[in-house]
Amino acid sequence: MELAGRTLTVDVNRVAAQANGAAFMHYGDTTVLCTATASEKPREGIDFFPLSVEYEEKMYAVGKIPGGFNKREGKASENAILTSRVIDRPMRPLFPKDYRNDVTLNNLVMSVDPKCPPELTAMLGSAIATSISDIPFDGPCATTQVGRIDGQWVINPSQEENEKSQLKLTVASTREKVIMIEAGADELPEDLMIEAIYLADEQNKKIIEFIDQIVAEVGKPKHEYEHFTLPEGMMEQMMELVPPAEMEEAVFTDDKQTREENIRQISARLEEAFAEKEDYLAAIGEAVYQYEKKTVRKMILKDHKRPDGRAIDQIRPLAAEVDIIPRVHGSAMFTRGQTQICNVCTLAPLSEAQKIDGLDENVTSKRYMHHYNFPSYSVGETKPSRGPGRREIGHGALAERALVPVLPSEEDFPYAIRTVSETFESNGSTSQASICASTMSLMAAGVPIKKPVAGISAGLVTGETDEDHIVLTDIQGLEDFFGDMDFKVAGTHDGITAIQMDIKIHGLTRQIVEEAIAATKKAREYILTDIMEPCIASPRPEVNEYAPKICMMEIDPSKIGEVVGQKGKTINAIIEATGVSIDITDEGKVSVCGVDKAKIAEAMKMIETIVTDFEKGQVFTGKVVSIKEFGAFIEFAPGKEGMVHISKISKEHINHVEDVLTLGDTVKVVCLGKDKMGRISFSIKDCEA
Repeated sequence: MELAGRTLTVDVNRVAAQANGAAFMHYGDTTVLCTATASEKPREGIDFFPLSVEYEEKMYAVGKIPGGFNKREGKASENAILTSRVIDRPMRPLFPKDYRNDVTLNNLVMSVDPKCPPELTAMLGSAIATSISDIPFDGPCATTQVGRIDGQWVINPSQEENEKSQLKLTVASTREKVIMIEAGADELPEDLMIEAIYLADEQNKKIIEFIDQIVAEVGKPKHEYEHFTLPEGMMEQMMELVPPAEMEEAVFTDDKQTREENIRQISARLEEAFAEKEDYLAAIGEAVYQYEKKTVRKMILKDHKRPDGRAIDQIRPLAAEVDIIPRVHGSAMFTRGQTQICNVCTLAPLSEAQKIDGLDENVTSKRYMHHYNFPSYSVGETKPSRGPGRREIGHGALAERALVPVLPSEEDFPYAIRTVSETFESNGSTSQASICASTMSLMAAGVPIKKPVAGISAGLVTGETDEDHIVLTDIQGLEDFFGDMDFKVAGTHDGITAIQMDIKIHGLTRQIVEEAIAATKKAREYILTDIMEPCIASPRPEVNEYAPKICMMEIDPSKIGEVVGQKGKTINAIIEATGVSIDITDEGKVSVCGVDKAKIAEAMKMIETIVTDFEKGQVFTGKVVSIKEFGAFIEFAPGKEGMVHISKISKEHINHVEDVLTLGDTVKVVCLGKDKMGRISFSIKDCEA
């Protein structure tokens, strides 16, 4: 089919024939092999669907050999992990809820056409491979990306177009509804965001028609699988032992630990009551989960009662603080109910920016890095740390995406910036609390962001029809766990900077999408105006005393060699003398970084001296580095020397240079121009005059 002006081709039954389903995808010259495989039997002892999504970036796809000693691809890049998550999120709800067979969706990127996104190709290929396979799947679904350049919408923008776009939006849909939204935007107004979402949805419907044709021609019949259901009569007996009113009382509390203890006691009673029934005992965990879920959803949907007693659009108690960690460059803490994030900001020279070796040749580094950590103690559990998982990487990337549009340019603020969100306590929506804490941390560090950004999440509980639903503002963990949607929106007073939407049902109507965006805007305005701005209203005018100070200057690129010196001798001498760090670009932009402003000024003066074309009458201060019979050599800048003839040392006649000067002396000299040998000639006696 023709897709956004480029040809999309799907080869079926040509390669990977032993997979349950395989689609050899070609979008322009971008080539991705997408496969779907499932185990023959369910995995024992689990109560979830074991889906694994892989997105493999091969460097040969862009004609590169991987860096490092091994010269082969290592662990998945951040882009690969985020792409895997975007494929997983719309597809997971379309598999049967009681399916327990292992399923792997693998996407092998084999060539990249910069005009045809490989990530999008993989998303479409995963849906096609699964749809034509014998794996139970209530698809197909399709995905479209939308950009906005100079006020115009762009479908599936190229790498080059993405660089200029005000919007990076990815939308997945089924035939009837939107099922996933991921967006980064430059303060896009809500009405334009909704327009873009449904522009993508229209395109998705055309792609689904194409997929339907493929399934009709080569699709396999779906295989039977072992269903996981509760033993007959178990739920009824549970409700007799634990009446609905008692279950409501158990979950109706704003304290997570109290609720968990109440449910633990109910589970213990049921285990005792069903001690003689092995099939009941084996299913108690799932049964209590279903009973609790049914209770929470009924309370919200029918009674308009939330477990912690809040109104449907009410936000949990909020608190904001800055400067809670000493000596770091910036810190802030944001608390929302039992969710608490501490964010720490660190500033460094641009040379510390993260280098990226990926498939997008336009993106080779990034100066802003947001990292998110979720330790087990934040939810009252104990387990060893194994480094960030996919969820932590995803949450960090979401916060990063939300804040990039308000960061100052490199020219205005020549720093690499890292913010780290430490989750102190978690009961839902830590990623959005992370955005709020990061904004305040950046301002506390003196980063001149354009506007503050806040984030909030909306939830959803649906009934039997699309009209029977309730959108919840600021969902806590329980409402996320038992609800149908986690709709995260971040932005400023003026527009949206990021969206991430996850759902557990087969899509959202336009009405629900619009309600969620409106609810999050109202909440975002409140958080910004009433909580964050009273804590810190604007960025501090200067970086703090412990942060490096950076000054910039530009020099003639032809003079770079003089500043660097032979084998770096000159620049290293400046660094050793002043304790600063110096970075020079090929264009002649010089960045001098240090903690002491006086030392920075000294280093910049040295560089300025080195690159200045000397004129008669200029005065310098230098050090005596060599003494000869005929005069002395004065180093007036690292790697730069001039000579004072013996006749120009003193107004009085001297027989020996050593009578007046000693090695290491600091003297003031005036430039007399250049001598016959082309050396810079100085005078001490004329300077004193």
